[in-house]
This record gives sequence, structure tokens and C-alpha cells, in this order.
Amino acid sequence: MQEVGYKRLIAWQLADELAWTVYKLTDKLPKHELYGLTSQLRRAVLSVPLNIVEGHSRHNKNEFRHFLRISLGSLAEADYLLQFALKRKYVPAADYKKASELRENCGKVLWKLMKSQ
Repeated sequence: MQEVGYKRLIAWQLADELAWTVYKLTDKLPKHELYGLTSQLRRAVLSVPLNIVEGHSRHNKNEFRHFLRISLGSLAEADYLLQFALKRKYVPAADYKKASELRENCGKVLWKLMKSQ
């Protein structure tokens, strides 16, 4: 079976890995944050690969760029939320570092992809 086009994009692969990593990380957050920080952080990181998929499916470079910009915005939101969780001591520094490095790498690749369109 041939892979769907967006799955071949390194940006999508990194975004997917980030989403899985953050989902694991948020499993450790306090239960009283379930409808706050946990929910918001999960929505932010899921927005990244979802917007890549949606933009890619449009088969239009301008629309694809638009959705890549939305993904970059979601990455910025996730960055703040991860920092907030770290400052609240909800996540260990090692987990934060892993997620933050993934987010940074994903952002760099997304930016390059957006500029190439």
C-alpha cells in the first residue's frame, strides 16, 4: 500500500511525533488541569499535523502555505503552554526538553516547507 502524500513530508512526521510525545507528557499532568492546560496543550499540538494534512489535501500552494502558517501558530501556542507547565512543575525538565526540541525542529522544517511553496 502506498503512503498518502502528506505522510512523506518530514514536517508532518515531526508534527506527528510531537503530538504523540505531548499526549504522553499530558497524561502526567494533574487531573484538575484536564479541562484547562491538558486540553489546550493537546489541541495545540494536534492542530499542527492536522493543518498540514488539510493544507496538503487542497492541492493549492497558496492554501497549503496558509495552513502551514496556522501550524506554525499552533507550535508557538504549544511552546508557551509547555513552558507554563514546566514553571508550574507539572512536567519534569527532561520531558519538557524532549518536547521542546521536537517542537523547535518541527518549526524549522515547517518554516522551510512554507518558504519553498
